[in-house]
Amino acid sequence: MTTEIQPLSPGPAILRPGGADADPPKTSGRGPKSRFAVRLRDVGKHLLLIVSALAMIYPLLWMIASSLRPNDLIFREPGLLLSTFEVGNYSEGWNALASPFSTYLLNSAVVVLGCIIGNLVSCSMAAYAFARLNFKGKKWLFGAMLLTIMLPFHVVIVPQYILFSQIGWVNTFWPIIVPKLLATDAFFVFLMVQFIRGIPKDLDEAARIDGAGHPRIFLQVILPLMVPALATTTIFTFIWTWNDFFSQLIYLTDPKMFTVPVALRAFVDATASTSWGSLFAMSIVSLLPVFIAFLLGQKFLVKGIATTGIK
Repeated sequence: MTTEIQPLSPGPAILRPGGADADPPKTSGRGPKSRFAVRLRDVGKHLLLIVSALAMIYPLLWMIASSLRPNDLIFREPGLLLSTFEVGNYSEGWNALASPFSTYLLNSAVVVLGCIIGNLVSCSMAAYAFARLNFKGKKWLFGAMLLTIMLPFHVVIVPQYILFSQIGWVNTFWPIIVPKLLATDAFFVFLMVQFIRGIPKDLDEAARIDGAGHPRIFLQVILPLMVPALATTTIFTFIWTWNDFFSQLIYLTDPKMFTVPVALRAFVDATASTSWGSLFAMSIVSLLPVFIAFLLGQKFLVKGIATTGIK
């Protein structure tokens, strides 16, 4: 009697960890040399950025150091290390002109506040009209508004000065503030138009069904959603107006009406010696509001620019 041995049917292969059938481990394809090259390149980029940042911030550091030096050592010792510590430049510069420096800070604050309110009110209303209303010649007017961005300020300064001189506004803050109430800053109008276009029109339709008109839609629906764009407008208006020198120099000739940039110019005298220590000290004081404004509004500034134009 013979017994036949049946062959075993082939079954699924059993994979065991680390066995012969296990897949080989994947490698990143980078050896020690390539990883070292990547790290070296990253270190080089960071060093380049640090050197570039120090090169850009060096003038500010030098001005801070010079504001703490005696006037005769500012250009004789141009480094950042201080051999003497002169704090009197700040008290001397504060009272060096016809009025205390607080007067010029207050004048700049009044001008900046008026310009900010003017831009926020007029530019937001103009932007809503271009973004939501339909009227004849809308595209042509919008294009003409954009063309004014490329128009230099120096082209219109002469007719503006003649106009404001005839109505008796020279030596007042009105020639600087009133144009902002007429939406003359086309950049901010364009910024807000792009932002409003990114807001869904369904919100307008829902408000219109509830009986709301354009004033109510603008004030209660669109305006609360425009906070990033309004914050961006506020910060840019503050910085540009605070640092504006040309227009304020033309319209403000009375020393009591000087703003901060014009008052700093008064420290430089072509016929006598210039008090550089006091000038640098008051320059540092004038930079503090700009630095604080940018520091507090940086988040809104980045958000407002990043979300502009997104639909």
